[in-house]
Amino acid sequence: MKTRAAVALLTIALTAAGCGASATPPPSISLGPAVVRPAGAQGVTTPPQATVADCDVEASLRPGAQPPPGDMPPGSTMAQIEKRGRLIVGVDQNTFMSGFRDPATGQLAGFDIDLAREIARKIFGDPQKIELQVVDAGQRESALKSGQVDLIVRTYSITCARKQNVDFSTVYLYASQRILVPKKSRIDSAASLSGKRVCAVTGTTSLTRLYELQPKPNLIEVTSWTDCLVMLQQAQVDAISTDDVVLLGLAKQDPSLQMVGPSLGTEPYGVGIAKGKEDLVRFVNGALEQMRADGTWERLYSTWYRPLGPSPGPPEPRYQD
Repeated sequence: MKTRAAVALLTIALTAAGCGASATPPPSISLGPAVVRPAGAQGVTTPPQATVADCDVEASLRPGAQPPPGDMPPGSTMAQIEKRGRLIVGVDQNTFMSGFRDPATGQLAGFDIDLAREIARKIFGDPQKIELQVVDAGQRESALKSGQVDLIVRTYSITCARKQNVDFSTVYLYASQRILVPKKSRIDSAASLSGKRVCAVTGTTSLTRLYELQPKPNLIEVTSWTDCLVMLQQAQVDAISTDDVVLLGLAKQDPSLQMVGPSLGTEPYGVGIAKGKEDLVRFVNGALEQMRADGTWERLYSTWYRPLGPSPGPPEPRYQD
């Protein structure tokens, strides 16, 4: 029995070997890494924002008497913040040079972050008495309305639609919407975006302006500008379009990219403040006035935005009573 079993096993082995030798080897398959869209990325098919009647976009309340740090008027919004012991500000952590998390320190940094700290200095005499809360662009209004934050300092463009729900300071920075593309791209203007895949962030004026272009590009909205950067690097989109100060930071992270074309429009940035807090609006405008006068604004611009070119100087405030 053992001999028969051994012969049978040998026959099976030889048959299998013969079959293997005559069979065609399977084709080799090379699989690249799967390209995955960032969470929340989607096409835009409806107008991002409803239009409203014209308004004086840049006008804000005139500053009152500016109290010294640590001595806020009793009963004021600033006194409540002083009693709490910290100013709570909604900011970004994904926009290099404006509001980003510095990988070397783990701390939030950028022009908007420093501006927020200067406002805290005006209340407490200490710029470190601040709580920085990361807020997505689409959450800025709700964060103010709910009282989650006292202020929003997050590349927040002032518009008539937004002024219906949020109060703003005077303009602290003018940005210019442009286009970011790979250096080998043939895109060089808004006109050449026709039919191209263009990325912008949900809830931004950049997305609204792109939607209004004729002929219209294929718009993709995401939750952060770093998501747009990843999609451009993976060739999921052809271009990114938003404010030059934002694109500057993205280009600094990837030198293979460049800003192109003339401006698509000017964006006036303001500090967002919840409705019904007139005293805080006037206080913030007083703080910004001091920053313009004492050279603080120029120092912040030189620190963060020098690659954009010579300083244009701080925007002139426009006040209403």
